[in-house]
Amino acid sequence: MNYKRIFYYYWRIAKKYNLAIFFILFLGIGRIAFSFIAGGYIYKLIIDTLNNDLLDIEIKYDIILILLVAIAFSFLISLFTSRMLDYTKFRFTTRVVKELYDFTFIKILNHSYGFFSNNFSGSLVTKTKRFIQSFETFANVLIDGFWPIFLSILFTFGALYLQSKVLAFYLLIWSVLYFGLVLFFLKKKIQIDLKWAESDSKITGYLSDSITNIFNIKIFSALTNQKKEFSEFSTDLKKTSFMSLKFWTIRATVQAFFMVCFHVFILYTMINLWKDGEITIGVFVMAYIYLVGLFDRIWDLATNINTFVKATTDAKEMVDIFDKPIDIMDPEIPEKLNIKNGEIEFKNVFFEYNNDNEVFTNFNLKITPGEKIGLVGHSGSGKTTITKMLLRFVDIKSGDILIDGQNIKNITQDDLRSVISYVPQDPILFHRSIGENIGYSKENATQEEIVASSKKAHADEFIAKLPKGYDTLVGERGIKLSGGERQRVAIARAMLKNSPILVLDEATSSLDSISEVYIQESLNELMKGKTAIVIAHRLSTIAKMDRIIVLDKGMILEQGTHQELLDKGGMYTKLWDHQTGFLNEE
Repeated sequence: MNYKRIFYYYWRIAKKYNLAIFFILFLGIGRIAFSFIAGGYIYKLIIDTLNNDLLDIEIKYDIILILLVAIAFSFLISLFTSRMLDYTKFRFTTRVVKELYDFTFIKILNHSYGFFSNNFSGSLVTKTKRFIQSFETFANVLIDGFWPIFLSILFTFGALYLQSKVLAFYLLIWSVLYFGLVLFFLKKKIQIDLKWAESDSKITGYLSDSITNIFNIKIFSALTNQKKEFSEFSTDLKKTSFMSLKFWTIRATVQAFFMVCFHVFILYTMINLWKDGEITIGVFVMAYIYLVGLFDRIWDLATNINTFVKATTDAKEMVDIFDKPIDIMDPEIPEKLNIKNGEIEFKNVFFEYNNDNEVFTNFNLKITPGEKIGLVGHSGSGKTTITKMLLRFVDIKSGDILIDGQNIKNITQDDLRSVISYVPQDPILFHRSIGENIGYSKENATQEEIVASSKKAHADEFIAKLPKGYDTLVGERGIKLSGGERQRVAIARAMLKNSPILVLDEATSSLDSISEVYIQESLNELMKGKTAIVIAHRLSTIAKMDRIIVLDKGMILEQGTHQELLDKGGMYTKLWDHQTGFLNEE
């Protein structure tokens, strides 16, 4: 696992707050020095003073009172540094977390439409949360775990070295052996945590997919099958969770045994050093206070390392997404947008899916400004792919797509799509109000503009009847609205955008016949003065187009007006006769 890549993404933001990092490290030194080291040394002085037979009782009493003041002073400084440390850490982590959320949001959304087609939305959300939470875990472990442990060992070694070199070197040797033991378990723990993270992502993705498709589960009576498949994912998660627990138990048992052995050994050593007069009772007490406190911290070291590794594996999945190349990129130095009329030209275009499914070969098509064309053909003929290429949801293999003579690869995707209004076959709405969904296509759209567009799309007719009107929440993906209502909201949104190019992909497919008549009137009004590309299986909706293009296997088979194509008696005639019920039986 590439730890460098994981910490690169955290450090690139955290380093902006280097002053906060400095104060955190400095305050950490103060907390350990005054709460741990100073306290143990003062207790050593108290014990040695009590055991000093050369001092008068009154002098001993005065010295001990001074030492008690020193303990209180040390405690107050420790309390102050601890609270300052917590405050600084909180400000630091909250700011970095905010920037990490912003960074992750943009990194994910910069991926192409195809990326989201191949990834569960629930899994992406889970991976995002884990990536952010992993930073918070790293910060807590480093600030409250690793840094205090390092300082405690360093300060304890220094304090013991001044009193007893033997105890200091025993501590150093034991610390090295203990770290080696922890690292020995670490490699296995990483593999277990990676498996757990993978299992957790799978079950989250399956759960999200099932909730999104609850209608299909109900309508096809597939609840039993869904339970069975979900049980397989939950069983896998159970196994990896149990494996992690079992490993933790083994690791904790071995480490506890190792610590107990050293505890007994160091006590035996200190007793012998005291017996031989090499250390005083005060040094004995000081060393024991240090070692007991150090044992507690070092015991937490294994837990901290496990937590650290778990956070690393949790972050890995999102880092893999960060490192995944974005397949549709904006130019490094984009041209200024220069599209006003809407002339579209596909010039010698070659396109294929996944390098093996060729759709278009040397495809050419020119659409004049303001021309309305209809695209028809059997499924798989390339109709929707033309709109995807135009909108740069996919990139062509070779050739050029020009709008008003400007190559769409030379401008940003946002600029390109700002001049195209697109209504898909199955529009998906935000879980926001109807008014917000319509106004989404135009920044700072007024309520009057939203209502006007809604009326043109005949959406106002059903919106006005809702208790909350335009403030009605549509539910996730617009589930509270019918298919026809969602379609009318999407059409109203496109009308509000008022772009020079209009793309309709089966935009009236979800409407009843009466609504379709109304919408068709609105669309005819909307298309005035605009270049329009309309995909339709229902040929009656495109009969009045300026030109109808019949596609078959990525090639233009026929083109012309509705009447011209009927007069040819080709594929369009067959499609028309089939839909109007006049197909001649062979």
